[in-house]
Amino acid sequence: MRPLFFFLASVALAAAAPAKIRVLIVDGQNNHDWPPTTAWLKKFLVASGRCTVDVSTTPPKEAPAAAWDAWRPRFSDYAVVLSNFNGGHQPDATRWPHEVEVAFENYVRGGGGFVSFHAANNAFLGWPAYNEMVGLLWRDKNFGPSVVIGENDEVVVVPTGAGRSAGHPPRYTFQMTTLTTDHPITRGFPKKWLHPSEQLTHGQHGPAAAVAGGALTILTYARDEALKENEPMDWVRAYGKGRVYVTMLGHTWKNEEPDNPNLHCAGFQTLFLRGLEWAATGAVTIPVPADFPTADKTSVRPD
Repeated sequence: MRPLFFFLASVALAAAAPAKIRVLIVDGQNNHDWPPTTAWLKKFLVASGRCTVDVSTTPPKEAPAAAWDAWRPRFSDYAVVLSNFNGGHQPDATRWPHEVEVAFENYVRGGGGFVSFHAANNAFLGWPAYNEMVGLLWRDKNFGPSVVIGENDEVVVVPTGAGRSAGHPPRYTFQMTTLTTDHPITRGFPKKWLHPSEQLTHGQHGPAAAVAGGALTILTYARDEALKENEPMDWVRAYGKGRVYVTMLGHTWKNEEPDNPNLHCAGFQTLFLRGLEWAATGAVTIPVPADFPTADKTSVRPD
């Protein structure tokens, strides 16, 4: 009976474990240090035991047309696409081939998950659907409305032309605040937790339809002490049937801090992994760990 018992037990455990999430990371250009960041993302996601990961790297900006014609990622093979791509926020910045952009729009609108990682929200100034998906982006204040968080945790929409254009102070350790406590991604998080050595981005702007009327759910924010403003750090948005998770955390820069302690923050890792799982599946199974940082103490994991 023992072999049969153990066989049945192993089958039950396998049935209880959620299927692994198929993740596609898209990279190839970024003003940040994208090759080691993609390598770290892949290693981290695979090590979680929750994901399988492939990477699709675009040709360089000046590659011949034939190289771009050959780049056709199969988005539909994946539960979620994670963008670590930033071709720039200028009008002449790199765009994906039209066929790829249409395929990506259809993928997300039809129910695919999308994760915008840090500087990915800088990309594609002239791609309207992408701007709608991400909601708030690294844009000039005349591009669209912005969002700040008031002193009583109220979400304040700043009209187009008002507020600040995109920017950030030098990286430093700051306190994160969980704004939406009943969303699956942040449920169980402490109200405040300390995040190590990161850029605190301000002045993100988006299309009016993507910002006003509760179209975005802001999950977290952080206070920029120099500006005396509370800036959104993570948010989610629906795009058609698709789920979009955006994080402004995850900064990496060449020759600045090689160890990037922000990537090793237990709070960031938990937030990011749960955000990706939610974008892919609509649910969150990953627990809040015991080593989650507190309001006055960081928690940095070894590599």
